[in-house]
Amino acid sequence: MTDKPQSGELFGVPYNFERPSLGRMMSAYWQPDEGMLVEKPFGIGYTLNLANWRSWIVLAVAGALFYQQRQASEAATEDDTEEPVEVVVDD
Repeated sequence: MTDKPQSGELFGVPYNFERPSLGRMMSAYWQPDEGMLVEKPFGIGYTLNLANWRSWIVLAVAGALFYQQRQASEAATEDDTEEPVEVVVDD
């Protein structure tokens, strides 16, 4: 049986299933000379490059959206605890 490649590209999407090392994991997320997206150190696809300022904006927007969604769900649960209101309709 032939050995399958541990890393490469499939339809333009990178993959890497080599055993990750701590050095490779740390250096994969901080590449100052690269763009906003860099290849994942393990797995399929891309990840954010934390050395790029655009990545920090993406993280801030995602955090703000998560916070807003969480506040909205907490407000909805507070509204559900109120007693029902009786509505009278005159004919």
